[in-house]
Amino acid sequence: MKRKSNFIQLKIIISGYGKMGREIEKIALQRNHEILCTIDNESDWEKHINLVKQADIAIDFSTPNSIINNIIKFFGAKVPVVTGTTGWNDKFDEIKKLCLEQEQALFYASNFSIGMNILFAINKKLAFMMNSFPQYDVKIEETHHTQKLDSPSGTAISLANDIINNIDRKEKWVNETTDINSLLEIKSIRSGNITGIHNVIYNSNVDTIEIKHTALNRTGFALGAVMAAEWLYGKKGFLGMNDLLNF
Repeated sequence: MKRKSNFIQLKIIISGYGKMGREIEKIALQRNHEILCTIDNESDWEKHINLVKQADIAIDFSTPNSIINNIIKFFGAKVPVVTGTTGWNDKFDEIKKLCLEQEQALFYASNFSIGMNILFAINKKLAFMMNSFPQYDVKIEETHHTQKLDSPSGTAISLANDIINNIDRKEKWVNETTDINSLLEIKSIRSGNITGIHNVIYNSNVDTIEIKHTALNRTGFALGAVMAAEWLYGKKGFLGMNDLLNF
């Protein structure tokens, strides 16, 4: 790590060098950070292990199948991790416990867009208000490109969990059409090259209330991830966008 005036220049590892990884690289270089290497597979780990040990931080947008192994290896090298990889909810508590026990640093967000995180805050507030109005049923629709591996999206799950935590009549979410009042329906659509659309819809017999976020490109996600890396440097713990944005 170098410091130029009040600006920290980080040595970054990018784990998962797909479309998001390349966008993160572009933003990081624009902000005067150094990319030590990129990691996409086990061969890359073996090839770049010495560079990993020199890194200030790792930014991971890999896959649900590789994220756990990546985090454990970065922790072993004492490298803080920022990750936006979703689809590993079943291991979430295990990794959080590992992070805290080993006094490591992990920043996780299902969505790094500033606008989406504002919508998260609105979604919580709206759900709290709608708990008193049982005549409204609520559902979520999310649309992404055909290459997206997980369904529903991590962002949709975050929206759903915040609704369930605030509306007593909703017990759990399902990724299918349902008429059961206690279930929160998430409809997942995979089409074309759509970056991401998330819509929370409240329907009654007399009107509809909707809140919606549409991502126009990946730049907002990449910028948020690099900002998280800059903010996480020097910290410990299991952290997220609420900490960064002070919501």
